Amino acid sequence: MSSEELHAPRERLSKHTMAMHSAVVSLVEELQAMDWYRQRADDTDDAELKAVLVHNMDDEMEHAAMLIEWLRRNVTEFAAQLTKFLGREGPIVPSGPS
Repeated sequence: MSSEELHAPRERLSKHTMAMHSAVVSLVEELQAMDWYRQRADDTDDAELKAVLVHNMDDEMEHAAMLIEWLRRNVTEFAAQLTKFLGREGPIVPSGPS
């Protein structure tokens, strides 16, 4: 996903939609970087390199968390879903008809 992968003409999108798009693209990139650092850390036998890679992964988690918080503050519907699902006990998907 890149900033150029819009599904509608840029000139028809609101500033809010473009800001949200930037946040979402950035979040995807941070999550991808977390995954890459974890894989690289698992793949090395060098303890010091592993520590550096895990440290870098933790930085990417911080960045991802900040982007999620920006989305929560700026996208009401997303905030509602976070409130509904985060920090709850029990199954993530409730049983019964949806």
